[in-house]
Amino acid sequence: MDIDVIDAVEFESNKNLREVGSLATWSLSTYKIGYGIEQLRDDNGDTYWQSDGPQPHLINIQYNRKMNISHIALLLDYKQDESYTPNKISLRAGTSFQDLQELQLFDLEEPQGWLYIKLYDNNKPLRTHLIQIAIISNHQNGKDTHVRQVKIYTEREPLYHDKDLLPFSSLEFEMYSTIL
Repeated sequence: MDIDVIDAVEFESNKNLREVGSLATWSLSTYKIGYGIEQLRDDNGDTYWQSDGPQPHLINIQYNRKMNISHIALLLDYKQDESYTPNKISLRAGTSFQDLQELQLFDLEEPQGWLYIKLYDNNKPLRTHLIQIAIISNHQNGKDTHVRQVKIYTEREPLYHDKDLLPFSSLEFEMYSTIL
């Protein structure tokens, strides 16, 4: 499994990505009233999820069928959130909660802005039913956590798979070559 944190330039240069978080069922280990899933997914960097209980704090993203997941993006803001900011995150995946496997443990040093994580297995996106983001600890030994946004991405798939067909050569035709 190849898991890399990539920079914004590399992430934004990939025009072949589609956000698929809305296709999932989201759940949280705990949340403070008014700071739950809606704030985590509202496309507003000024709002956030705030946990309200013991660590680890969990974000669960479940799909009804196996999904190809190529990237995960987390918005974190140490300057505003200080001791609420995660400094150790475990990324896990599986078909259910019973078979979750840790993919990577990330140590973060005062993260500011988007953290882009690229998920590939043998040059193919991770194929899974369930992703779990576990906040193991926070900066300054903080108890509860803030995560401002989470986005889940897959690669767009071409409508055709026939290797004998010539690819489109004009922009007008190319725009119809992927599923939206």
